Amino acid sequence: MIHDDSIFYTQQGGGDGPALLLIHGAGGSHLDWPAGLRRLDDTAVYTLDLPGHGRSTGNGRHSINGYADVVADFMAAMGLGRVVLAGHSMGGAIAQALVLRQLPAVVGLILLATGARLPVSEAILQQAIGDFDAATAFVAKYAWARHVPDAVRQAGLARLRQTAPAVLHGDFVACNTFDVREQLPEIAVPTLIIAAAEDKMAPPKFSEFLAAGIPQAQLVLLADTGHMLTLEREGEVETAVQTFMREIGG
Repeated sequence: MIHDDSIFYTQQGGGDGPALLLIHGAGGSHLDWPAGLRRLDDTAVYTLDLPGHGRSTGNGRHSINGYADVVADFMAAMGLGRVVLAGHSMGGAIAQALVLRQLPAVVGLILLATGARLPVSEAILQQAIGDFDAATAFVAKYAWARHVPDAVRQAGLARLRQTAPAVLHGDFVACNTFDVREQLPEIAVPTLIIAAAEDKMAPPKFSEFLAAGIPQAQLVLLADTGHMLTLEREGEVETAVQTFMREIGG
């Protein structure tokens, strides 16, 4: 139990190097991370569902720091002494908030399809409560690259609609109020940034801004890829993460 919430997580693998903790995005779950990334060679990989998401109970949060509190307590409960945080979209915001707390356990950062600020339109904020079907259909439409088959989009939409409207709305509020642009120089750990060239929700300029502001950052840009880059380009993402983890592990 974390903060009176029952947190679902998976743990795969092990090794002498840092663990990898995967943090999903708004309205998501551990299933937004491909199986290969959840089972990296020679690495202990933890993948959790945030409160109110996937198989975790409880209420979602309305701020990035609220979610960061949960993840920090999860890390402590798991006894993670050396960990690389990997966050997709809203999960990337959570990861940035955590690393800015200067936690000694955090030795690396992986930011995927995210930004130092994640603005959400007022229309989507309102629709998440007032017209949930329209809001989720909009997200599903723009979350994927143009070439992605409709069946994949529909499967993603079905997963998204498993999230309660109030939780999704809270996620959007959390994203919309997040802004660490001026704090990026304070991120003092090696950072891998993976961006998608066709991302309409966190466009490449967001990642370029991160790379310019974080002192030890490297940027990878995936062509012909949308916001759900972890599922669209499983192999490329897994390779980039595996290489980075080996560099961190020394």
